[in-house]
Amino acid sequence: MKKLLSSFFICLVAVSNVQAKTVYVTDNLSLSLRSEENNQSKSVKLLPTGTPLTILEENKASGFARVRTNDGTEGYFPIRNTIDQPPSRLQLESATKNLTALQSENATLKAELATVKEAITPGTSLEQSLANERDQLTRELADIKKASANAIQIKEQRDELQERVVNVERELEQLKLENKALQDSTNQDWFIYGGTLALVGVLLGFILPKLSWRRKNSWDSY
Repeated sequence: MKKLLSSFFICLVAVSNVQAKTVYVTDNLSLSLRSEENNQSKSVKLLPTGTPLTILEENKASGFARVRTNDGTEGYFPIRNTIDQPPSRLQLESATKNLTALQSENATLKAELATVKEAITPGTSLEQSLANERDQLTRELADIKKASANAIQIKEQRDELQERVVNVERELEQLKLENKALQDSTNQDWFIYGGTLALVGVLLGFILPKLSWRRKNSWDSY
């Protein structure tokens, strides 16, 4: 019993949990996925070359790892019969497939480019349509430029008229002030003239009676 427990303890120590990683079955081999950690156990599934396996646990003592296939099947597989990269044959097949796909895509793009070039060849309907659209846009741009020029000219004329109006208003105000000053001066002159005439009338009112009295006395003396 003790011997059995010791062996079990040694197995537990030897088994180490590792981070899940993907490995591949080596070249030119088709090996079985086992139900237990030995080559005599039941075969769960036959794994062809290049089959990807996800490692769940590794037991370095037994040389087996508990793995899972892409379809979810789990079992034990010899660590020595795995590699970290896909087999070179599979890599070549994959590269060949990619090259074929790229060549097909390149041919398709060349055909599309030829179609586009043919469509825009001078004289075709597409070329004519593009030319008409270009001419239309050119005319619209010319109209916009003309309208902008007219707007600028109208603004300049409006500013000039506003300036003239301001100048006329200033001259009108100046004329009003001058007229008011002349009116005040005329009123003052008439006031002076009226006062002068009144003064002359008063003086004549005093002088004329005296002259008349002197003349009367002189006639009486004769």
